[in-house]
Amino acid sequence: MAVLQRRDQAWLDQVREGVVDPERDIVDPHHHLWRRESWPYHLDELLADTDDGHRVTQTVFVECGSAYHQSGPDHLVPVGETAYVASAAAVTARGRGATIAGIVAHADLTMADDLIGEVLDAHADVGGSLFKGIRHAGARDQDPGALTIVGRGAEGQYSDPQFRQGVAELGRRGLTYDTWHYHHQNLEFASLAAAVPDTQMVLDHFGTPLGVGRFAGRSDEVFAQWKAGIAAVAQNDNVVAKLGGLAMPDNGFGFHERDRPPTSDEFVEAQAAYYLHTIELFGPDRCMFESNFPVDRMSLSYHVFWNGVKKMVSEFSESEKDAMFSGTARRVYRL
Repeated sequence: MAVLQRRDQAWLDQVREGVVDPERDIVDPHHHLWRRESWPYHLDELLADTDDGHRVTQTVFVECGSAYHQSGPDHLVPVGETAYVASAAAVTARGRGATIAGIVAHADLTMADDLIGEVLDAHADVGGSLFKGIRHAGARDQDPGALTIVGRGAEGQYSDPQFRQGVAELGRRGLTYDTWHYHHQNLEFASLAAAVPDTQMVLDHFGTPLGVGRFAGRSDEVFAQWKAGIAAVAQNDNVVAKLGGLAMPDNGFGFHERDRPPTSDEFVEAQAAYYLHTIELFGPDRCMFESNFPVDRMSLSYHVFWNGVKKMVSEFSESEKDAMFSGTARRVYRL
């Protein structure tokens, strides 16, 4: 497994740009907070990013295995993360910047029904109205040693009857199901979405097209395979797509290896095909732009990311932009 390296602020600050469309209201529906000693990303850093020129008014935290309880029943330890983020959200509610308005927590959806119910109730108890859904990601690849961010999904997870029952329980409770996986798993996920149509599902990071390991140097082939898979996913009306998360090292664009980070124009040139094709398939009302920070911070700044996606959709109507930058996220996560 490759080593996850944080790029410092000085590296990011080499590229400074004017703010594109500065009054555009933004909900960032995908970020993390964590306590890793080698790479901390705490509330003050999130607020510095969201206050870096763009009008980010609300955010949604997505689980990342941080701040779990250190004791207690195994199935309940992820509730510690919800408590940690709920405390951070209370701080933002007293400020004048972006507020953490939602939490997507973690639960093992392959557990017995009574245990799933117990952990969902516990998340709701500590998260209150902030608790919006669960991410139990399915990402799994046969060559994890080539990856910087290794998915820990189980083989056959999406087709597991008990897992599907857990996803269905989310729908019965009015909760969302978020997932993250790799591009070669898109068809498996499409089958899950068709099998559990009453649960609102959110596909993170385009279904992560890989560009390292056995996929290095095969970008055209990967894009073609990804297009076929994402088209199958889009046929399911219960799925919305998060547009972002393509600046991870495993996508293969190599931004994190450069002496200088990319400008927004370079970012657009490299990645717009994925964004625009997904919007064409899903429609703006089923798309939401996401930062995936601080993971994508390895490759570009928060400021540059939002400039880039604004440039990508500059010719879209105002109502379409409103949907992708804020409306879809507010509807799906009930903000």
